[in-house]
Amino acid sequence: MDLNLTDQHLAFQTEVRDFLDQNLSDHLKQNTAIQASIRTDPETANEWGRILGQKGWLAYNWPTTMGGPGWDTVQRYIFEYECAKAGAPAINSMGYRMIGPLIGKFGTEAQKEFYLPRIRKHEDSWCQGYSEPGAGSDLASLQTKAVLDGDEYVINGTKIWTTGGHYANRCFCLVRTSSEGKKQEGISFILIDMDTPGIDIKPIISISGDHELNQIFFDDVRVPKENLIGKENEGWTVAKYLLEFERGGVAYTPGLKAGLDNVRDIARMENGNGGAPLIEDPDFIRKLTQLEVRLQAAEFTEKRYMSALSQGQNPGAAASMFKLTGSELLQDIGELRMEAVAHYALPYLPESREPGSNVTFPGPKHAMTAPAKYLNARAATIYAGSSEVQRTVLSKQVLEL
Repeated sequence: MDLNLTDQHLAFQTEVRDFLDQNLSDHLKQNTAIQASIRTDPETANEWGRILGQKGWLAYNWPTTMGGPGWDTVQRYIFEYECAKAGAPAINSMGYRMIGPLIGKFGTEAQKEFYLPRIRKHEDSWCQGYSEPGAGSDLASLQTKAVLDGDEYVINGTKIWTTGGHYANRCFCLVRTSSEGKKQEGISFILIDMDTPGIDIKPIISISGDHELNQIFFDDVRVPKENLIGKENEGWTVAKYLLEFERGGVAYTPGLKAGLDNVRDIARMENGNGGAPLIEDPDFIRKLTQLEVRLQAAEFTEKRYMSALSQGQNPGAAASMFKLTGSELLQDIGELRMEAVAHYALPYLPESREPGSNVTFPGPKHAMTAPAKYLNARAATIYAGSSEVQRTVLSKQVLEL
């Protein structure tokens, strides 16, 4: 595999950089820099999403048949890396990265005609109704029920850890439509408008002080039968396809590389125990280098995987490998960042990271997000399938244990 960029890809890289220089404003970068969540605040992210939508670059992972730009895997990687490097907002990607491709594969023509243009233009914000209080990693144990009543499903139950549910206007949801047979066989996949009567949303504030999670309650929520994706009781097959893209349809290393670069920059500004710059401290350099080696290994593996994707292969079990490795690297980078900012990691002031806030962080700006990012990343080895689940998938599908 040739890892050098072709002339065409170098030209594309220049095009992306020029676009970011012209469209990524200072206030968008500033609002993004103070965030610790996996997404930038909705107002900032939505503004950037609309800019990308107007350019035709929001659904950059879509083929031209779905209205996307038809980029190859290398172009997608270049775009993700340049955005991460430039400090672009992290948009709610559940639309273009998850539900969009799924509708493109399993949706009816009417569903494709209605939803796909809206996703491309960032006219909708989506959330995912999967986990429940008693069905997280064991997702097939979900109990939220949908009973068919004429041309509508009546839904009762609850979903938890719903990222962005407090501002999303649409939800893709797994519901139980049958209790017969294996528990995976009675699940259906349905789309829900979040303004439907009977939906109640309760916030869950994370230990980092951020509101990104929620619990959603469904009380006799009536959803048109036409919102069903695929066939009734066959939602598990649909959901597994989507999970491949949630866990492995994104390049992890561009964001991780930007994070490690941030730690390196901090080490140049902070002093070590002897008063010299921390970047000159042998022990710190050893830790930084070890992370860099692991990240390079992940990057080369990811690029081999990209080569396979370019030949039309789905993520498959490799998705679990990247989710597992990416989550652990994210946490380790966050821990080293905490070490780099030293005592500035102690203040807990989530208010200082709100756009327009008049609360001042008592330390240098480069230290403001370090504790929050560290705390927020504690969930990385749990969400989108815990590390234990990923190892189980790999042991069964790859090692055949």
